[in-house]
Amino acid sequence: MSATVGTDGVARCPWGNSAPDYAEYHDTEWGVPLHGRDELYERLCLEAFQSGLSWITILRKRAGFRRAFAAFVPEKVAEFGDDDVARLLADASIIRNRAKINAAITNARAVLELDTPLDELLWSFAPSGRRARPRAMEDVPAITDESKAMARTLKKSGFAFVGPTTCYALMQATGMVDDHLEGCFRAT
Repeated sequence: MSATVGTDGVARCPWGNSAPDYAEYHDTEWGVPLHGRDELYERLCLEAFQSGLSWITILRKRAGFRRAFAAFVPEKVAEFGDDDVARLLADASIIRNRAKINAAITNARAVLELDTPLDELLWSFAPSGRRARPRAMEDVPAITDESKAMARTLKKSGFAFVGPTTCYALMQATGMVDDHLEGCFRAT
């Protein structure tokens, strides 16, 4: 499926026209270069929580996630213990999945142990040079060599729930790659 025109007359990637929440996210965040340790840690966590679910579920619960996970400040989340896990498992404002909650805590601790700042580490996997702009959703990969390498490196550094698909979704969301379709108003 190629870029489509929404009811507002704007040509977007098809998923960006499927709901108002998606249109806002598509137009203002997805594919925009994002930097900052806490910001990238948050996105890494949210991409892990999204695994197996629709991204719109995460978007609609993002405020709840931010409250529940101390605004994704790694020093704070790294201190979470069993009582916090129990609190999070009872919090309907987030995705209540023990493995994903534990991964967010594990990953906060891993962020603090890195020899290279998280921002620098993640962005080191961004492909260099221009790639062909995808013409249709079928042309957008789910995994790339770069996302495989990122996943391997993160796992070796103690991160959890960071497979190559999750890493590629992170790369798309944070502007490390630009997968806006040809014809989308965001395609440059």
